Amino acid sequence: MASVLACASKAAFCGKAVSSRRTARPQAARRTIVAAATDRELWFPGNTEVVPDYLDGSLVGDFGFDPLGLGSSPEQLSWNVHAEIFHGRLAMTGCAGILLTSLLHRGGADVPEWYEAGKVYLDRNPNVSFGALVFTTIVLSGFVEFKRLADIRNPGSQGSGILPEDFKGVGGPQGRTVGGPYVGGRYFDPMGLTRGSPEQTLKYKWNEIRNGRLAMMGFLGFAAQYAATGKGPIDNLVDHVADPFHNNFISNGVSVPFISL
Repeated sequence: MASVLACASKAAFCGKAVSSRRTARPQAARRTIVAAATDRELWFPGNTEVVPDYLDGSLVGDFGFDPLGLGSSPEQLSWNVHAEIFHGRLAMTGCAGILLTSLLHRGGADVPEWYEAGKVYLDRNPNVSFGALVFTTIVLSGFVEFKRLADIRNPGSQGSGILPEDFKGVGGPQGRTVGGPYVGGRYFDPMGLTRGSPEQTLKYKWNEIRNGRLAMMGFLGFAAQYAATGKGPIDNLVDHVADPFHNNFISNGVSVPFISL
């Protein structure tokens, strides 16, 4: 007994921890996560307590923002990563198309505005059933989404023996696994943007996620402006430039309903 006390006293005198490693590891891990959080940009600068442990900065576009805990499950986090990237790509494509058709419509071309495009197409093609279009979209989109889920659960499995090698994913969901939203190859990266240095490829990934998030907000703005004014983005811009004090979000009577100018 005396020898045990002497050993413990010696350890305390030398500054060594007497507690077991099992209790020390979570604290060390927490210190590491906090240190990593302070070294990167956060949505709430300086407040590391709001950063979940699973958002450790290894994901592209990770600013520690998940107040609802939507990514607390590893599989759900991977799915959310895929979903954000693909929705961002769709939004970037959609915003570009909306602006282009709005410009052409403004210039007098026989091109409908984005909010009229579906109706115009069905009016010009009465033999096409709207229900058939919806059903086909659901079937094809559902097939792709189930394949995506299978690739998340078993990375790289959906390219093996089914599609050519160039259709397999490279870099995975933000680089964590094989497969995922960064397909690459000669078919999906014909300019070879991902064949350079890893640093440059990472920069492109950050640019994509930032622009994708901006495009999703932009599309939401297009939809809100149409609901408020009944016009497309180019017409709204022209009206605002012509009379900025009377054509803005305050004066349309919808965005701020209790103010009317």
